[in-house]
Amino acid sequence: MTKHSVIFDRIPSVVYLWTAILIFAASNAVTRKVTEIGAQHLIDGRNPISLCNVLFVGNLCALVVMISVFGRQWNKRTLRQLSYQDWLSLVAIAMLSGALAPALIFAALDTTNVTNVVLIGRLEPPLTLIFSVLLLKARVNVWTALGSLVSLVGVTVTAVIASSEHVMMPLMGGLFHVGRGELMTAIAACVLAIATVISKSRLKHIPLGIFNIVRVGLGTVVFFVLANVLYGAQHFVDVFSPFLWKWMLLYGSVIVVAGQLCWFAGLRHSTPAMTTLASSFNPIAAIAMAYLILGEIPTAAQYTGATIILAGVVLSLIGSLQEIKSRKHADPTPYGQQMGMITGFRGV
Repeated sequence: MTKHSVIFDRIPSVVYLWTAILIFAASNAVTRKVTEIGAQHLIDGRNPISLCNVLFVGNLCALVVMISVFGRQWNKRTLRQLSYQDWLSLVAIAMLSGALAPALIFAALDTTNVTNVVLIGRLEPPLTLIFSVLLLKARVNVWTALGSLVSLVGVTVTAVIASSEHVMMPLMGGLFHVGRGELMTAIAACVLAIATVISKSRLKHIPLGIFNIVRVGLGTVVFFVLANVLYGAQHFVDVFSPFLWKWMLLYGSVIVVAGQLCWFAGLRHSTPAMTTLASSFNPIAAIAMAYLILGEIPTAAQYTGATIILAGVVLSLIGSLQEIKSRKHADPTPYGQQMGMITGFRGV
């Protein structure tokens, strides 16, 4: 046992779990806050901490830290154990959850408030459940199914009633109108759900370091290429700004890396019930962080949607706890699935 592992073991797992929950919950609000700070320090009229710069440079900073922490896992012996299908699955997850989903969330944060992004992001768990049943033939109990249904109703209420007033998009022949930011958040939730299902079905024995480094590294490259194709090279003209890097080193290290390390450290000695309970608290903590960091006060429509979603979360939690009690002998949870237990945006 190493000196570092002894230090980690002295701290209760529950402390790591709840620390990770608070870090993940703050990710949306912190992202919005740093862009507001950048808007107060313009460079030739441009915001050096634009959302694209935050995603690109923040991921680069996180990648450097991850390589320093997990670099030893990249050895010939470990890499030889990965099959061709494993690499294809890793690439797919990197493109989906490391590039496409974060880009959609960042774009959504530019057009709607954090509370809406948090609430509509709760579309991910029901979609993951649906995809798991359809594609993996997974079995779910009544409580879990009912909780997912209730959550879907809450997300729909939030998307239709609490949508941002500007840039509305008609749906179903103009019967409903949903804000562009809310729609992008819903698409991101769908993308993350697909990535989670892939990790459940394919990535059962992928080392944590390889999983995270490939996901962040390849996701960053894909996003950079797409942004250059869509917006041109001038889109990243301020990417070498010292002011940007100062904030992104803090952002990448705390929001991205520390959150994930605390989560996995917490998983080492936590029971499944403790983990499920902690992850269920994430949306509540995220709304609280939006209030504390940005001063966002939920509207009446958001309160309505949040109440319905919370009821769905409670029902799903009951179902999850019942499944845990009935499962005496379970296979180790794959790293990708462990990370997917926290839904929504996590800084990357």
